[in-house]
Amino acid sequence: MNPIFEFFFGQYSDYSTIDIILEITAVIFGFLSVWFSKQNSIWVFPTGMISTAIFVYLLFKWELLGDMMINGYYFIMSIYGWYIWTRKVDATHMTPISMTTATEKRLSVGIFIATLLFVYLVYQTFEKWTSWVAYVDTVTTAIFFVGMWLMARRKVENWIFWIIGDIISVPLYFYKGFTFTSFQYLGFTVIAIYGYIAWKKHLDNNPVIA
Repeated sequence: MNPIFEFFFGQYSDYSTIDIILEITAVIFGFLSVWFSKQNSIWVFPTGMISTAIFVYLLFKWELLGDMMINGYYFIMSIYGWYIWTRKVDATHMTPISMTTATEKRLSVGIFIATLLFVYLVYQTFEKWTSWVAYVDTVTTAIFFVGMWLMARRKVENWIFWIIGDIISVPLYFYKGFTFTSFQYLGFTVIAIYGYIAWKKHLDNNPVIA
């Protein structure tokens, strides 16, 4: 076998064909979801729900509890975000893209700290503090929880959290042995950067009147 191919995909020799197909499918829908988010399209939510539902199953099977909780939370927040994005703030306008308010910033800090404590307790309960990966997993879970909440509320700053979390996740997932998912987060990082630029430009051209 080609050594480069073995380096990137050798771990899949122990996986079932259906799990590999499911991971690739989840990655594809994950890309679509992030792309639709960049485009400020409501399709971010149905495509994201398909991706996260598959990942919840796979990550539960692989006993990656932090990652599983991230995706379960994404699924729930997608329902919430779908509602927020389609809710009319007046007779003709939907919820607009905006910057976070002071209250939302405080709530973001609260969500971050609460998530750290929650994931810590879960790992303690299931005795999963077996390596440094668990600590990194806890932090990325908190970062993504805040990012998803802000995205559901259509806040520009959501992209900053996605960018930070995605950058950390690229080597983390590769280390865990999920090459396709690692590549997914690499792509997510690029899209998130362009997403921030696009949303910021949209807000600058369409300022929200308080």
